[in-house]
Amino acid sequence: MTKKNIKERRRHPRMPVISNLIEPVNLRYTTPEGKEVSLVAILADLSASGMRMISFLGAPLADHFSISLQLPGTGKIEVEARLAWVKERENVYTIGIEFTKMADKHVKLISDMADDFNDCDTRILLKLPEPCVPTCKCNKICNKIQKDEMLFEK
Repeated sequence: MTKKNIKERRRHPRMPVISNLIEPVNLRYTTPEGKEVSLVAILADLSASGMRMISFLGAPLADHFSISLQLPGTGKIEVEARLAWVKERENVYTIGIEFTKMADKHVKLISDMADDFNDCDTRILLKLPEPCVPTCKCNKICNKIQKDEMLFEK
């Protein structure tokens, strides 16, 4: 199957995080034996319907778990999630997470951040003046060169 034949399954726009911010995420879950476990991973990208994380400590050993997520400017976001997929290569685990329960206000916040991030990328690609706008909801986690250039011009 070629990439052109792959159907996009994401319901929300996704924004990369790892290139802009190293953000640890704490997954809490109960093993089938009833043991409470906490696993810390690094957030790689995020949408209102899920995220991709990287772990050097292993993958979660449960299908469902709770996540505490806190990005600059968002406050604490508590979500319920399920394990969508895991890929392991040389003891580095890439983990796909699908959110199953999140407050509507957080869905909107993350969707707005991803939309603004992607709009900015489009303005950069089109070489439009002022790709960074003051109303950008992704501003607090952005470290794009264009943002720095805007600060120096003032």
